[in-house]
Amino acid sequence: MKARAIQYVVLVGVAAVFLGPLYWLISTTVKQPTEIYQWPPSWWPDHFTWENFKLAWEAAPFDRFFLNSTITTVLGTLLKVTNAVLTAYAFAYLRFPFKKVLFFGVLGAMMVPGHVTLLPNYLTVATLGWINTYAGLIIPGIGSAFATFLMRQHFLTLPTEVTDAAAVDGAGHLRTLWRVVLPMSRPMLVTVVVITAVEEWNNFVWPLIVTNSASMRTLPIGLLILKTEEGVASWGTIMAGTLMMLAPMLVIFLIAQRYIVGGLTQGALKG
Repeated sequence: MKARAIQYVVLVGVAAVFLGPLYWLISTTVKQPTEIYQWPPSWWPDHFTWENFKLAWEAAPFDRFFLNSTITTVLGTLLKVTNAVLTAYAFAYLRFPFKKVLFFGVLGAMMVPGHVTLLPNYLTVATLGWINTYAGLIIPGIGSAFATFLMRQHFLTLPTEVTDAAAVDGAGHLRTLWRVVLPMSRPMLVTVVVITAVEEWNNFVWPLIVTNSASMRTLPIGLLILKTEEGVASWGTIMAGTLMMLAPMLVIFLIAQRYIVGGLTQGALKG
């Protein structure tokens, strides 16, 4: 009984560490400026206000930021996951020369910091004339070693009898992938989609480098613009903008969390 009580105390403490900042962010968005800075702090607003959201929306072109982030996230996630699934299927089921060497190359790419590729990618995008375009925002990031690794490891856990039966029935590789492998891989596929979408949505450095006008900026850069416009004294407005950026990914994660838990526990070590 004592051990269980200790476990509950630890769990509550860990939950407070993670949920405390989120609660403070949400509560700050509906507080009056005087309540935000008062001491001792006000844990619950005495007078609710939605003015911070209005000010945040009007201080910067958030409608354009939302549009740009939505386009880059949807298209970027679709292309990245498609690329990862096709590559993972090839590594899991096809035979070709230097297969293991190439897969070790994919693993090596996971160890390379993303900032190392910023300059080569920028020079390539500039040469192609893609600066300040959706192509420049999306195309350089459609390869994901991590997503490929996760999908390949999961594919190796699937029973080979099923894919062998599909081959006997005359199904080609694309049909086997679409009709057999992907339906059996739904939890892992959803996991990879959510992880990729969050990565695309929160991407800051690359959009900052490859765009040079407010009409092509994404939400993370929009928050920086909002902070510059409002200054350090308007934390209610800044928190409101942050919550507007956070909300879509939070909703997606809550909807897909049961798939994510199942996906991450499948095939982590096989191969």
